Amino acid sequence: MGEKLLMKGNEVIAEAALRAGCRHYFGYPITPQTEISHYMAKKMPEVNGTFVQAESEVAAINMVYGAAAAGARAMTSSSSPGISLKQEGLSYIAGAELPVVVVNIVRCGPGLGGILPAQCDYFQAVKGGGHGDYKTVVLAPSSVQELYELTVESFNIADRYRVTTMIMGDGILGQMMEAVEFKDTENIRKVEKPWATTGTGMKRENNTIQSIYINPEILEKHNLKLQAKYAEIVKNEVRYETYNCEGADIIVAAYGTVARIIKNVIKMAEKEGIKVGLIRPITLWPFPDEAFDRYATVPGAFLSVELSAGQMVEDVRLAVNGRRPVYFHGRMGGMVPSQQEILDRIKEILK
Repeated sequence: MGEKLLMKGNEVIAEAALRAGCRHYFGYPITPQTEISHYMAKKMPEVNGTFVQAESEVAAINMVYGAAAAGARAMTSSSSPGISLKQEGLSYIAGAELPVVVVNIVRCGPGLGGILPAQCDYFQAVKGGGHGDYKTVVLAPSSVQELYELTVESFNIADRYRVTTMIMGDGILGQMMEAVEFKDTENIRKVEKPWATTGTGMKRENNTIQSIYINPEILEKHNLKLQAKYAEIVKNEVRYETYNCEGADIIVAAYGTVARIIKNVIKMAEKEGIKVGLIRPITLWPFPDEAFDRYATVPGAFLSVELSAGQMVEDVRLAVNGRRPVYFHGRMGGMVPSQQEILDRIKEILK
């Protein structure tokens, strides 16, 4: 490993993107992720890159489309309502099979909401978000170190599969400062892009990037190709952490900031003779069904703890598949559950 620095989460995301070879950033300011744009505006000229503050989120995502179509590593970032505005473009990007990276530092909602942390964009991220049968790889870091490592990896995944990869955090992760240890060199997978619109030089047929197929037989064939690609991603790219699950009385499912809270709850519960396990999805899509399948009959129950009204809990229930009861505990509006609050809920379930 190389240098170790104390940095804010949002700035680490931007630095990681630069280290991953991103040289094209298009965005529009919205808290609590605006520091990503600030950092890119300062650093991109230093690396001969392109920074554009677009006139809107809609414009920004279409600029990303153009840069990715030309074979460049391109990125945008926003927060909840800004991501909503990008959804049409994200669907076109999926249809055109372009590799892009999108960052969503989630704020509470619905509507404009507020800048406090939330996880209420889970459905939007993992169920497609926009129109059409498409999927987005969604990575959910729980520390500033993971923000760095997973941002770099997000570009590798995007290029490998020609998909959109999303880094999804919340206002706490974006704004908090932690020590982050950077590598001396990054593991950048070089992927040839013979499909890119880089100009022919009169040496090959023209490349065309599109997501419109009028003929239904051709469109279905294209969709089947996409679904086969998503199946390959499910096979190869699932990431998760299991902690203290062997012999657990109850297993909690949590991601991001909430998973950090659960690790302290585990210590509190242990003092009272209760063994609590944690399954932390790192990929929200593809969802780590295998982790829940492995431990499905170990605890008396599962509990999904989220900063939402209950979204990931649906995927937990599908993964557990009725073998144990699955409960939910959530806070909304920017409220964050306390350790004692979660422990009390665990005790209530285990009565």
